[in-house]
Amino acid sequence: MGFLEDFQASVEALPAMLHRNYSLMRELDKSLQGVQTENEQRCQQEIEDIKHGLESGRITYDPAKLKFSDEAIEEQKHCVRIADEKVALASQTYDLVDAHIQQLDQFMRKLEDLRQEKEAATTAAATAATSTPVAATVVPSAGTSTADITPKSGRSGERGRGGRKKTAKVPTEQPAPAIDLELPVDPNEPTYCLCNQVSYGEMVACDNSDCKIEWFHFGCVGLREQPKGKWYCPSCIGFQKKRKGK
Repeated sequence: MGFLEDFQASVEALPAMLHRNYSLMRELDKSLQGVQTENEQRCQQEIEDIKHGLESGRITYDPAKLKFSDEAIEEQKHCVRIADEKVALASQTYDLVDAHIQQLDQFMRKLEDLRQEKEAATTAAATAATSTPVAATVVPSAGTSTADITPKSGRSGERGRGGRKKTAKVPTEQPAPAIDLELPVDPNEPTYCLCNQVSYGEMVACDNSDCKIEWFHFGCVGLREQPKGKWYCPSCIGFQKKRKGK
């Protein structure tokens, strides 16, 4: 099964890829903290220099000129770039895990399809075995030879000693009894579904609280997976439509 091998190889490689992404995120965190610390110290120093300049009269108060240096602004932009890299790396990690979850869902659906196909083949084989007639076998009775059972061709009119005809003794074949291949069912076990059989395999419940049957086999109602939201059986869905139409 090629899909299984590919999925297994992809899952085995996932921990290493996640470890790499998390390591990069930790390194980005350390780098960001270092740049932020330097920027805070630079800005604090520049603020102190501006205050001293204003107090000493070296700097004229002009809001348009009172700003941080280009180095401080560049450090702030660098912090933003590092934060953007962290966000992109986190998104990549999320998409990586989400892709593996979708592959796992697809693999589970394929397994369910294979299980249903195998179950259908087993059911068909059991049905064919039940409906196939069993050939009757003639068992010679005590004191009767095979020659007595099967008359020889062209010698039925042959006379033996004493002038009497020899007649072949062919016993009457009795019909073979029918073979019951069905497993015994507990008469006290409750039955469900449209087929009126016992519970087996995957089943779905009708959301009509007054449903007389309540539980149904997936195959009997044409389902391959658990339905989403409310589900009504073929008998109750018409009743629900009538209620909505009133």
